Amino acid sequence: MNVVGPKNPNADLETIGIKNTGTQYWNLSPEKLVEETLSRKQGVLNDTGALAVDTGEFTGRAPKDKFIVKDANTEHSVDWGGFNNPVSSEVFENLYNKVVNYFAGKDIFVRDCYACADDAYRLNVRVVTEYPWANLFAYNMFLRPEAEELNAIEPDWLVLQAPGLKCDGVADGVRQHNFSILNFTKKIAIIGGSAYTGEIKKGIFTVLNYVLPHEKNVLAMHCSANSGKDGDVALFFGLSGTGKTTLSADPNRPLIGDDEHGWTKNSVFNFEGGCYAKVIDLSAEKEPDIYRAIRPGAILENVGFVEGTNTVDFAYKAKTENTRVSYPINYIDNALPKSVGGEPKNIFFLTYDAFGVLPPISKLSVGQAMYFFLSGFTSKVAGTEAGVTEPQTTFSTCFGAPFLPLHPTKYASLLGEKLRNSNIRVWLLNTGYTGGVYGVGKRMSLPHTRALITEALNGNLDKVEYEIHPVFGVAMPTSCPNVPAEILNPRNTWSNKEAYDAKANELAVAFNKNFERFAAKAEKEILDAAPKVMQNA
Repeated sequence: MNVVGPKNPNADLETIGIKNTGTQYWNLSPEKLVEETLSRKQGVLNDTGALAVDTGEFTGRAPKDKFIVKDANTEHSVDWGGFNNPVSSEVFENLYNKVVNYFAGKDIFVRDCYACADDAYRLNVRVVTEYPWANLFAYNMFLRPEAEELNAIEPDWLVLQAPGLKCDGVADGVRQHNFSILNFTKKIAIIGGSAYTGEIKKGIFTVLNYVLPHEKNVLAMHCSANSGKDGDVALFFGLSGTGKTTLSADPNRPLIGDDEHGWTKNSVFNFEGGCYAKVIDLSAEKEPDIYRAIRPGAILENVGFVEGTNTVDFAYKAKTENTRVSYPINYIDNALPKSVGGEPKNIFFLTYDAFGVLPPISKLSVGQAMYFFLSGFTSKVAGTEAGVTEPQTTFSTCFGAPFLPLHPTKYASLLGEKLRNSNIRVWLLNTGYTGGVYGVGKRMSLPHTRALITEALNGNLDKVEYEIHPVFGVAMPTSCPNVPAEILNPRNTWSNKEAYDAKANELAVAFNKNFERFAAKAEKEILDAAPKVMQNA
């Protein structure tokens, strides 16, 4: 066995069952990993020097094929059902053995890295991958130890990714040929049958969503975060497509992180060392920071090219609309050197409302903040998934349901504690439609959305008058600098006011139906924040 690259001399993969491999490449530089990818014909360079790869069969996560081992440690702590699918220890052991045996005779790539920028919560992670570009993804997305640390680093968690291994599905105790399994007792994650790199990132995010709230009383969050010059931190919660990455990339506010954070008693810290941004319809004008980050060391996934060139066609969606780029966070010019900030002053809940009902911005009470946090509303529109031809309501609890091993009320109660003991302002921001539903109205103007955020952050929205939405009860500003007043109340943007009222009622009914599953455990303050259907609409 040949070993290339720096490693802890005491680290031996044979102790975890990985034996008789080809060359083991440990902690290679990004340049070397790109070379290995190109030499194996697993990717190409685009005209800015970024590596472009194809993730194969899977171009996104497979939540139905994500499992957690149900044993004495997790049986009563994990919120089973929904996205938390149980498997036995026996199923895990069988598939673990298949993975480690699969690596025999193959070159493998090993990365020592860590999660959590706050040293008090650091989680060392060793990632073993079949492909060099997946190892580059781990380099980009996790935090990078200093070179001298690699001689002594010991992992807290192990991640094994074997895309070429297809299991026997039901016969192996899972749903089909691919799988992603977390074992909280052994602290091991195994991924088989899928080359989609997001499974690596979100696997460790799920780990932190369990460990930090359950053991450390730290709120783990699916959000982006930035900081003002005076240290005023802003959080942006939102599901994919709502603008979380775009809106947190602000040239006037250093970036803490774009996706995953922890909130301690007095600080917010990034879990990651990189960004994983969507690039569908990307342009230098709309998202200059992301556009500039597509350079050597970045990885583009599933993109197309202008015919006959190596110039990316960002409108290409023949394979997927979930085209992505991964890059180290320091590719963002004004990212904080240490991804840690103070306590938040403003929180934005981003929602892509394809029904044109919700205001472009509104202020929430504590009860409303808890209600919208537990709801996690956005919309799916035509073209985003097979079979979606009309706008559909989507609710993802705490804006991250697929990654929450604990009951949602655990995360909500931690948020509530923080809001009640502070003067944090919470805003609902609609980045979806105005003037009508999808196909009739138009998308919210990005300059207007940015202006609304700016005025909220600088305190100008504390100085204006508000009116209350008759259905959702949120407080809507009646004016805002640099934003037309007529768009601030969404009903005013509809030519048919009765149609607006009917659609608002329809959305309210969907909210209330979704919230039924939380009602038994929700406090009166939260229940009172539910939307009220207008009887005469």
